[in-house]
Amino acid sequence: MRFRSILLAMLYFSFLSCRQQLQPNPVSQQHLVTVDSMADIPQPLKIIDWHSMATSFDSIAYNVNETGQYWPLIWWDSSRKNFDQPVMALYTAMGDARQGPKNNKGMFHESVAAMGGALGASLVGINKTDQHGLNYVAMLKNYFNRETKWNIMMNNTNPQVALLGGGYGRDWWYDVYPNVLFYGVYNQYPNEKDFDYIARSIADKFYQADSVLNGNYDYTFFDYDSLKPKVNWICKQPDAAAGHAYVLYNAYKKWGDEKYLKAANNALTALLKEKDNTFYEILMPFGAYTAARLNAEKNDSLNVKKLLDWTFDGTAKCREGWGVLVGRWNAMDISGIVGSTVDHGGYGFLMNTFDLAWPLVPLVRYDQSYANAIGKWMLNAANAAKLFYPQYMPDDHQTLPQLKSITKGVIGYEGIVKQSTFDEYKNIAAPVAQGDGPKWVPGKNPDVTQFSVYGSAHAGIFGGIIRNTNVEGILQLNLLATDFFRDKAYPTYLYYNPYNEEKTIAITTSSDDAVDLYNTITRSFTVTNVKGSAEIKLPAKGSAVIVIAPAGGKGAYKDKKYLINDVVVDYHAR
Repeated sequence: MRFRSILLAMLYFSFLSCRQQLQPNPVSQQHLVTVDSMADIPQPLKIIDWHSMATSFDSIAYNVNETGQYWPLIWWDSSRKNFDQPVMALYTAMGDARQGPKNNKGMFHESVAAMGGALGASLVGINKTDQHGLNYVAMLKNYFNRETKWNIMMNNTNPQVALLGGGYGRDWWYDVYPNVLFYGVYNQYPNEKDFDYIARSIADKFYQADSVLNGNYDYTFFDYDSLKPKVNWICKQPDAAAGHAYVLYNAYKKWGDEKYLKAANNALTALLKEKDNTFYEILMPFGAYTAARLNAEKNDSLNVKKLLDWTFDGTAKCREGWGVLVGRWNAMDISGIVGSTVDHGGYGFLMNTFDLAWPLVPLVRYDQSYANAIGKWMLNAANAAKLFYPQYMPDDHQTLPQLKSITKGVIGYEGIVKQSTFDEYKNIAAPVAQGDGPKWVPGKNPDVTQFSVYGSAHAGIFGGIIRNTNVEGILQLNLLATDFFRDKAYPTYLYYNPYNEEKTIAITTSSDDAVDLYNTITRSFTVTNVKGSAEIKLPAKGSAVIVIAPAGGKGAYKDKKYLINDVVVDYHAR
């Protein structure tokens, strides 16, 4: 019996040795110039518990009994637009005089807030279909604009407001992004009533639009009822193609219909033909993710780096300077936040910063050559994003320190700017936490709208992705958290070491069974046959992408991929 155990052990380790010997050279890392310019270790360094922030936001913001001035943040809209049901609406900003039960019958509220809140909560493990006896997921159906005959998700339930762009003008990203958000929610709740019908309608509308556009997305918006592209006074937004591609490829993964795959390719090809950077608000990085995924899963050769450079480098022409900010303002690193790199010296926004992580972190699963770049950016972004919250920004660097208690620790400012855009705050030294509230709402206490409910609602994106490790400054980034409509996958994490020396980190496997840790950067097994926890070494300023696979699983190559028990663990194994 003992001899048999020894023989089996010898065969097992011999098998593992063979697997390791078959691995090719480590993956070379690609550089993003903007990320290279960021601090190696941002200062002052403090990564807050983003998971806790997201769960706290949900428990407080969705409490109809919450008390205090400007609370609660939710109210009933009984107008029953698009679907015959009342919905619980969420304010866009604190004290927003445009909204609430007494304003226009409570009909004006935004899907970027409601869907962001539902998605963010779901990513940190909260079931939004059964919360306080309410199904918040089902309520999102009312943003599906049947009454406008656009038959896509829009930013408002009210058709009159929706077709005016929610007060912002007809702006393409506002029409496309709610559908990106919906597909995120749909992935979390695939069995919700009517969601299949809605998701299929959106995909068909985007497919029809792509067919009409025929490789030219150089428009301000698209009329999804008449199926005609339009131009108005707002910037042309060719990066809407990225949003189309993301939704269409997800639809292909869901239903397997080749027309969606073809249209996703068409949209990305159209975007990549653009000579100038067309990054407008949030959609460009979803194009980079989709391109990386098509390259990995369908052996395409789309230019991911071009889309990533456009996302980060602040060279956008129409929306001048839109990208990712880099800087150290008065001893505070603000690198990693997303917005205008030129407006008043730089102006980053909370929602955009959260949402950039959604597509870019899982991108590393499909192209590990960006592990260092995305890992370093996420360290900077995770550190800087806390400064949007008044309890983490020094009082003399925010516009409303005397009102921070009303946020209850879960609502952040809408933006961080180098020099305030408002004359009354020009004396505040950079960085300045503020919002666009004074522009939005005249009347009593307009300043309070600087506290952004809609942006804070998206905190769950960070909360679902980021965990601290036993080494300060080295994060565990969950590459599956926002990798929606994916094929079967084993738990996969990115770890980036920003230090000048090798570091050892502890990994908890969260499995009662023995596992092997495969690193897609080195294309080899780092640790084998372990239970519970393990330690791995990270090279100086280097990364590991760790896949936690069943111990002793059957490994096989298929084209460029490496599979264990028929599950892809490495899309670029050779």
